Amino acid sequence: MTRTDPPCGTHLILGGARSGKSRFAENIINAAGGGTYIATGRAWDDEMVNRIDLHKQSRGDLWQTIEEPLDLCGALDTCNQPDGKPVLVDCLTLWLTNLMLEDRDIDAEIDRLCDHLPGLDIPVLLVSNEVGFGIVPENAMARAFRDHAGRLHQRIAALVDRVTLVVAGIPMQVK
Repeated sequence: MTRTDPPCGTHLILGGARSGKSRFAENIINAAGGGTYIATGRAWDDEMVNRIDLHKQSRGDLWQTIEEPLDLCGALDTCNQPDGKPVLVDCLTLWLTNLMLEDRDIDAEIDRLCDHLPGLDIPVLLVSNEVGFGIVPENAMARAFRDHAGRLHQRIAALVDRVTLVVAGIPMQVK
């Protein structure tokens, strides 16, 4: 899966687990000569430590990595430099999980991000898991997560320049 269009503006990239959404986003930025990777995941256990290490190794030298599980707007501000290097945020659903586990005000954090994105002078690609295609979860926390993710995606999709859904490694332009 390759993409040669240079990154510009804001771009939401959605897909299921292992759909190829991160690779699609990375290819866009690799074609532009690299950029900054804002990783929102936390290494809670050995399996996640290994995933994070493999992810870093696969990106190579074209990338600067910022690990920020909560203050996404602060991390984006750090990247908002005149050189205009693109930024990949991977991923919004891990960020949302972190906010929920920290008992943050989810609606306020989503508002903050949505208010913040239009003021950035750099291309930003936002990767997130589409969780709304499955069955209704059986427990309250999982249902709350699904609902928050759905509202987050709707808000972000309404304000970004482009939306792509990746299914089985195939990107489909939605907006």
